[in-house]
Amino acid sequence: MSRFVQLHLLTNYPPSNLNRDDTGRPKSALVGDATRLRISSQSQKRAWRTSDAFEEALAGCIGTRTKMIGKEAFEALKQAGVAEKAAREWARAIAACFGKPKSEKKTENDEDLEIEQLAHVSPEERAAVDALVKSCAERGSEPTKEELSLLRKPQKAVDIAMFGRMLADSPEFNMEAAVQVSHAITVHKSAVEDDYFSAIDDLNRGASGASHIGERGYGAGLFYLYLCINRELLKENLGGDESLTAKALEALIHAVTKVSPTGMQNSFASRAYASYVLAEKGDQQPRSLVEAFLKPVKPFENEDMLGKAIQAIEKRRDNFDAVYGACADKRYAINIDTGEGRLADLIKFVQE
Repeated sequence: MSRFVQLHLLTNYPPSNLNRDDTGRPKSALVGDATRLRISSQSQKRAWRTSDAFEEALAGCIGTRTKMIGKEAFEALKQAGVAEKAAREWARAIAACFGKPKSEKKTENDEDLEIEQLAHVSPEERAAVDALVKSCAERGSEPTKEELSLLRKPQKAVDIAMFGRMLADSPEFNMEAAVQVSHAITVHKSAVEDDYFSAIDDLNRGASGASHIGERGYGAGLFYLYLCINRELLKENLGGDESLTAKALEALIHAVTKVSPTGMQNSFASRAYASYVLAEKGDQQPRSLVEAFLKPVKPFENEDMLGKAIQAIEKRRDNFDAVYGACADKRYAINIDTGEGRLADLIKFVQE
């Protein structure tokens, strides 16, 4: 089995605001002395792991990012008939297994049941919490120290296996990510523009002018995205389960090629499929091809942006091979511009 699979994708998004900064405008980055639109890896990974593609293919094998394990346990204990004071104390002890409590004092808004940072909890760990809650309620006593050893090395949570987990208070249960994801950037110079809009009050028929005025930022462009998949580590993270590893890779390919970040989709309907995917596999040290776009792509007359970007990627790929030797053992590409390649064959290529 080749250790690494590298994916290089080009996806064109129409006017959109898929990933906002702290001012509500599309994120950007300065690359090669030109401003580009940017979509963060965090935004993309969340869209993928919460997508239908993941849910349908990996039901029961997806983790949960939450601060609310303690609150869930508290409600379950109360429903099972445990007195509120005892339920709160036991739930706090359960929550503390996953992180430091948000508040040391009991509060009306249940902050004492929350933890400070999001914890990525595996299905096995949620099942352990449910079993402990049931056991405590049935016997009417608090959880023991041994029973509170709720953390596990996840072996069924595909999203944790892919994207990793860090528990600051319990580093022995951290998991190294098997899938590294870049921030996507436009291959060309891009600008954030402003959409000025107004709204009219439907019931105020006699009035002139707008009842509401606003603006929002947006941008459009052809984005380059790079992923590096360590297939050996992914399989190891999934407990050596070959079948689940294959399902995970298939779900990932479906997601990265067809699932868009969810930011302002209702306003812009900026859903898009990847127009080009180059997959490479081998044991060689991985490398991105983002250097192909240090100089922003600028098509001449009668040239299209996608075709020019594909040429830039393939030229950079070939130049790396010429200088360093073959940087991959095998390659496969799908290209919407020419109609070449098939998604099903791309999935098989990545799985095999």
